[in-house]
Amino acid sequence: MEIGVDSFASAMYGRNSLSSVDAMEQLLDRIAFADEVGLDVFGIGEHHKKEFLDSATAVILAAAAARTSRIKLTSAVTVLSAADPVRVYQSFATLDLISKGRAELVVGRGSSVEAYPLFGFDLDDYDALFKEKLELLLKVRDQEFVTWQGRFRAPLHNLPVYPRSLQPKLPVWLGVGGTPASFIRAGSLGLPLMVAVIGGDTHRFRPLIDLYREAGQKAGFTPDQLTVGLHSPGFVAATDEEAVELYYPGYAELWTRLGRERGWPPVTRYHFDSLIAPKGVLVVGSPQTVAEKLLRHSEALGGVDRFTFQMDNAGLTHEQLMSSIELIGQKVIPLVNKATA
Repeated sequence: MEIGVDSFASAMYGRNSLSSVDAMEQLLDRIAFADEVGLDVFGIGEHHKKEFLDSATAVILAAAAARTSRIKLTSAVTVLSAADPVRVYQSFATLDLISKGRAELVVGRGSSVEAYPLFGFDLDDYDALFKEKLELLLKVRDQEFVTWQGRFRAPLHNLPVYPRSLQPKLPVWLGVGGTPASFIRAGSLGLPLMVAVIGGDTHRFRPLIDLYREAGQKAGFTPDQLTVGLHSPGFVAATDEEAVELYYPGYAELWTRLGRERGWPPVTRYHFDSLIAPKGVLVVGSPQTVAEKLLRHSEALGGVDRFTFQMDNAGLTHEQLMSSIELIGQKVIPLVNKATA
């Protein structure tokens, strides 16, 4: 199992908000440190809101590429529906050259929809936009000269797209939430699947992942070609008690605020405790507890090939995040590798 971290480049962690310059500098320090201590992947999301600095994902990842040597660098996720697939490919192909073959893409429709009006798209076309743009992105990735026609973009008539990525086929994952059609789409295309689970019990996604695998096998893909990733909130500290003490206040504050925007009830300690329980979504605790939970999640879902922690927006300081990354690299990953050897 590959293990890494996803970040939304938040400047809102800690007791006080940071300046954008300081927040970006600390984020790049964390990516460099993750590379140093042995994490497998680091992802940067995409939002277009005041509290996040990740609207230009590939730029951040390119800066990180210059400071790292082995860690994979990916989006998490690219809101493809509101982007030009040709430019997306060019940006990440360039990142692939800078990083010497470590670039990846996770593409999706986006759970935050502020990108649609910002770039002149209609939310009524939510799924049609994504379907068409994913088709074009994959064609551009796989063919140097492209002929294509669609509804939302000018056609291409045997036009070349440069630069080409260093990797013969730039990895493109499909980021999904809980829509069955999205799982089936990923399987039918043979794309790696990244499942964002942010609430409830993780094992409830097993039927959807089974849909992905069934669709992939019907389309002629072998089981080893159908890769499953899992993205969830999490945090690691020396002990379970310390992890909860540090993580809970900021988590409750953030998700209560999000709840006011989206119609969810306020977070309570009872609700939080259910989420850190053995089947709950939050991967919070000591290295031993976290490793056991990752293995339990993988078994419940029929095998997980990659897990990424989302942890930099829970009211934590840069130093606490660095400590968590160190524990993931030096404790969690060895425990998981030993158990799966």
